[in-house]
Amino acid sequence: MKYAIITGASKGLGEAIAKRLIHEQIAIVSVSRTENEEIKRMALEKGLYYNHFSCNLSLEKEVQEVFMDIAHCLFQKDPKEILLFNNAGVIEPIQTVGNLDQTPTIRNIQVNLIAPILITNLFFSKAQLTNTKVQVINVTSGAAIRSIEGWSVYCSSKAGLNMFTQTAALEQAEMKTDNKIIAFSPGIMDTNMQETIRSSSKNAFKELERFKEFKENNMLLQADVVANALVDLVISGNVESGKVYNVKELVGE
Repeated sequence: MKYAIITGASKGLGEAIAKRLIHEQIAIVSVSRTENEEIKRMALEKGLYYNHFSCNLSLEKEVQEVFMDIAHCLFQKDPKEILLFNNAGVIEPIQTVGNLDQTPTIRNIQVNLIAPILITNLFFSKAQLTNTKVQVINVTSGAAIRSIEGWSVYCSSKAGLNMFTQTAALEQAEMKTDNKIIAFSPGIMDTNMQETIRSSSKNAFKELERFKEFKENNMLLQADVVANALVDLVISGNVESGKVYNVKELVGE
């Protein structure tokens, strides 16, 4: 059986990914600070394995402990494949360099970059001892390849995630494992993150009005459309390990 681990599964893209995977009869491990009861109900109605783990991804000790528990739960079931969606992310701080606050800056790097590195490392390590294939999907951003004033920390953490993805893919290919790792840029979606962006200060974020216009002109992608495109790719068997995919390539925009 296939199992999927989704960080940030309680809302937005993570929630949409979980719902689509349930329709594909894939078991769900939800990781977020609050549990999404609808996902739980859907999985149980389908008779699928479901488990939820609460985790603060900005605390590396908690990340290690929680994901060790998850790995123990899943690998003892001898799964055919584990899909690991490192989806959770934070955009804050939205501020210019020279005015950054230390706490949200560190949290951003912890959640967006360090947590996916630690989680991927753990699951690739465990996979070496089993017959289970691990496929990692790191949710990145167009900001990884474009400098945006006020987003220095977010741009940097996502650029780091892209490079980690590409490097880990090279290593897995060299070791001739069946594991794969990709990054996926979901575009500009109608989620809570966009609400945070639109509520930021014009002084801190030069492109504020442009992002407000995305919402006003209905230019934001719906999370379920993005999730369907991503899941179609992941379950197709045609994933190119190390590639940074963009949703525009997958939905034909």
